[in-house]
Amino acid sequence: QVQPVESGGGLVQAGGSLRLSCASPGRLSSFNAMGWYRQAPGKQRELVAVISTLGTTTYADSVKGRFTISRDNVKNTVYLQMNSLKSEDTAVYYCNAKRGSSDYWGRGTQVTVSS
Repeated sequence: QVQPVESGGGLVQAGGSLRLSCASPGRLSSFNAMGWYRQAPGKQRELVAVISTLGTTTYADSVKGRFTISRDNVKNTVYLQMNSLKSEDTAVYYCNAKRGSSDYWGRGTQVTVSS
């Protein structure tokens, strides 16, 4: 089964940091892009950050300057470093792997920021 696997979620106080990891279901170079999305209770899933095969990054306005997406092509892992966390960052964070017109989703990892 082609499925990314997330880890690193947890409970953190506002202003703190967390680093999420996503183990790719294959070589990173075989995917057009890898990304992080999140879904808060009662809200739609939204883009957080994406990194392309060439290393180009895109961020949601709400996380610019606080979150950083990166990739390790040797470990086939994508990371999301989250700093200066806010209560509104509380959500389930999902890793996405995109190959052509296909999307592969992980099961998600919970991030809870206490104020």
